[in-house]
Amino acid sequence: MFYEKPVPIFPENALARSRPALDPEHWVSMGKTVMSKGDGEPNHDVVDRARIAACERLIRPHIRRTPVIEIDGAEFGLSAMKLTLKLELMQHSGSFKARGAFANLLTRKMPQAGVVAASGGNHGVAVAYAAMKLNIPAKIFVPNVSSPAKVERIRRYGADLAIEGDRYADALVASRDWQQRSGAMSIHAFDQTETMLGQGTTGSELEAQAPDIDTLLVSVGGGGLIAGIAAWYAGKIKVVGVEPRAAPTLSKALAAGRPVDAEAGGIAADSLAPQRVGDLVFPIAQTHVDSVVLVADEAIREAQDALWNVLRVVAEPGGAAAFAAVLGGSYEPRAGEQIGVIVSGGNTTAVDFRR
Repeated sequence: MFYEKPVPIFPENALARSRPALDPEHWVSMGKTVMSKGDGEPNHDVVDRARIAACERLIRPHIRRTPVIEIDGAEFGLSAMKLTLKLELMQHSGSFKARGAFANLLTRKMPQAGVVAASGGNHGVAVAYAAMKLNIPAKIFVPNVSSPAKVERIRRYGADLAIEGDRYADALVASRDWQQRSGAMSIHAFDQTETMLGQGTTGSELEAQAPDIDTLLVSVGGGGLIAGIAAWYAGKIKVVGVEPRAAPTLSKALAAGRPVDAEAGGIAADSLAPQRVGDLVFPIAQTHVDSVVLVADEAIREAQDALWNVLRVVAEPGGAAAFAAVLGGSYEPRAGEQIGVIVSGGNTTAVDFRR
């Protein structure tokens, strides 16, 4: 069953025309007040429950409270068990990334040049969407592997789009060069405190919607989502990372005791292959993430098929990766374990209603 009331979905361009312009300085001022240490000074280096809760209050008018659905594993050919799916693909811009985008834009001082971001796709879509809503100029760099669906959405939201290189790391280099030349504010896709605080609101929402889960499976690329969620739960439940075998960023970092370069390929390369996990992400994951499991590309594809065939949920490869861990057996729940799964994104052209 769905726990949330259906959210009306309007074409984003029509919605933008229907809303008054917002003054970014107003939101920056509010952000500094809401997310401070208590003495009025921003607390820049902490990601914890208190700051995530403050961030949630700040960004709440701009994000959707995405629904949760309970299903029986038997529907997917698994043993009978309750699975709780958090459908973040229904968030504005098609993924959880809108949370971190608004957290950045509402808490940091905005230069005249606006913002710049590098992204495999979803972060760029989210920053473009948030910038459109707050009337802020945005320049987005993506690599060649970005899916057509994500590239089209970035353009539709009005951002200036540049396609640079073969992988996220190439787009990141190009974005840093642009930032230095233009003076724009850079919004990192994962390795930034404000980004992790925004993504952590996924956990605060889920805890209110599904307080009985024991274990939560979260897909990992650069690690912003899992770091924010793990910081929110802070050991209250077991948080398990799920990575493609072709892009084991957190697995390799945990084995080495520090962020290191990893392979960056596979079918989820546009969302889960940043080459290495974030430096700010890593200590949070090292402290609060219970374990990491790996899934093959074929398992991810099967998870996409299963979500569509059983639930009519259209998840992109990175969005389906966490579910692939349960469906394909990379994570084996113990008897009676209450499992939650983040379905993190749905920016894909897999379903074409014109055919």
